[in-house]
Amino acid sequence: MNIGFDGKRAFHNRTGLGNFSRTLIRLLSSHYPEHQYYLFNPKRSAEFEITGPSIHEVLPGGIAGKLFPSAWRSSWVKKDLERLKIDIYHGVSHEIPIGIQRTGIPSIVTIHDLIHERHPDQYNPIDVKIYRKKFRYACRHSDKIMAISLQTKNDIIELYNIPEEKIAVCYQSCNPVFAKQASVEEKEKLRAKYQLPEAFFLYVGAIVERKNLLNICKAIFILKNEPGIPLVIAGEGGKYKEQVKEYIREHGLEDKIIFLYERKQVMADFGFIPMDEMPVLYQSAIAMIYPSSYEGFGAPVLEALWSRLPVITSNVSCLPEVGGPGSYYVDPGSPEEIARGMKRIYGDRFLATIMKDKGWEHALKFSPQQYVDSVIELYKSLW
Repeated sequence: MNIGFDGKRAFHNRTGLGNFSRTLIRLLSSHYPEHQYYLFNPKRSAEFEITGPSIHEVLPGGIAGKLFPSAWRSSWVKKDLERLKIDIYHGVSHEIPIGIQRTGIPSIVTIHDLIHERHPDQYNPIDVKIYRKKFRYACRHSDKIMAISLQTKNDIIELYNIPEEKIAVCYQSCNPVFAKQASVEEKEKLRAKYQLPEAFFLYVGAIVERKNLLNICKAIFILKNEPGIPLVIAGEGGKYKEQVKEYIREHGLEDKIIFLYERKQVMADFGFIPMDEMPVLYQSAIAMIYPSSYEGFGAPVLEALWSRLPVITSNVSCLPEVGGPGSYYVDPGSPEEIARGMKRIYGDRFLATIMKDKGWEHALKFSPQQYVDSVIELYKSLW
């Protein structure tokens, strides 16, 4: 098969959607090298390189496409799909080219979440309208929808009235680097580089309201004298981040909350932590805390489980799907429950060991092989 992908996120996005795209494409090319993978990239990237014998980057060829890359990506790319005899087109982040159904090329769209529908108050109203229009169009005009969790599938059915049989759940895996156990030397090197404490709790993800970082900080305040372990935050944000920082200042928690992305060492590395260091960061922590009120999947939870790190996460949305039986579940709106979980895991090393073992066993259900097999089966259903 010649399989085409929307390459924008893979080449230009540093966080969730970018990691998803890069991981999927690399896994497909390594596990199924007999197929050809075409990445339609609206403009060159200096940040990410995605190469392999079966991977081909396709850039706009004409003057119009180069001048208007967004128009090329959203519509004009159809001519290139036909020219390269693409058998399946995969929009990996909520979109497909307008009118692709008229080319005869089957299309699949991955829907990660419908956060803009469930929490529209956390978006600019204009953005909500744009997202709604794009997502609805993709869901209605694609031949198949790939949902990354049962939660997302149910949301698509409920909110967009899409037939259940059109939607396939393909649980994603994560970058294989998270399965590699870091050495003591690697952990010490990471701590020295970023000036991290010997023991810390970890939060990974964007600093936005639904992920409840403020409630984690409130839990830290509750526990400021027992055990007094700091929190390391690996993520960035805007208005909500400032609200969190105001709470930190008002409650004297400056020495207990570390915004890792504000460290000069991170700023020197393009403003984010290199992927090969992320597993070491996870494995250096006591536990990962992720009390989000809504997710499409919750990739940091899976990354933590692969890293054999205990996880405290929410008892709502898709988080129990991803967290499995070994995670510690809390009401995301309760700082007291979060604090109890942190205290238990820190104080009970036997519990922490059980959580690591159960988490790893559950994480194996999201293996790279199972993931790419499910995606290839979805492709074959249309080929």
